[in-house]
Amino acid sequence: MRSQTEKQNTFLATNNWQSKIRDFMIYQVGAKLIQKYEQLIPQYSLVGNTPFIDGQKFSWTPYLEDNWHIIRQELDNILQYTEELPNFQDISPDQAYNISKDPLWKTYFLYGYGIKGEQNCQRCPETTRIIESIPGIKTAFFSILLPGKHIPEHRGPYKGLVRCLLGLKIPEPREKCRIRVADEIRHWEEGKAMFFDDSFRHEAWNETDDIRVVLFLDIVRPMRFPLSWLNMALLKLIAISPFVQDANKNQKKWAQKLDKLFNS
Repeated sequence: MRSQTEKQNTFLATNNWQSKIRDFMIYQVGAKLIQKYEQLIPQYSLVGNTPFIDGQKFSWTPYLEDNWHIIRQELDNILQYTEELPNFQDISPDQAYNISKDPLWKTYFLYGYGIKGEQNCQRCPETTRIIESIPGIKTAFFSILLPGKHIPEHRGPYKGLVRCLLGLKIPEPREKCRIRVADEIRHWEEGKAMFFDDSFRHEAWNETDDIRVVLFLDIVRPMRFPLSWLNMALLKLIAISPFVQDANKNQKKWAQKLDKLFNS
């Protein structure tokens, strides 16, 4: 019979092999397929192919902006526990690997690639109701940048989504709380939604002495058929990938921790 040490070595070797296969599928095969597909998206996109996107192209923008105070009220309850909230890399270490390793980017997830965070949503029922009225919503969370946080230049994983950032708590001075997408720099405003294509290289700063919070939304990019159909199919595949499923497991663990915190 094998010794306990031999069994442990076999277990570690198997896990290492599985990890290598997983990384190869995500970062090599999957990335190359998505890269080829993304080249077609600009031809079929119904909202253009620019770094920043006009919010008027989305019929629900006024509704979201008109209700920002309601969202802000629920956010204020969450911010009482800012220090205890998970860092971005605690939820999605694969995505955060090259962009955030410090404790200055806090998150409170409601949705992740279409997967609902039930416990977190229950604490923010009005925010949940509002975001669930948005067609094509995939990801939604409070993105909280602490003073001094810089998110370095990077690009998002997939062009088939459009990013919307609704300003909820924006400190002054504006020029020290900003985002650059491609070669354009813009500033957030409370109650205003900013849309951009995160497949363009971008970075963000909070160089103020207060926290910056936006409602971070990823929405399915409106496209003409047949790419609209292919886009939805690919998003479903991404949702069941280890990349997303691991993040969902992390989110559930943090939801349990937050339950104890909020109920204490």
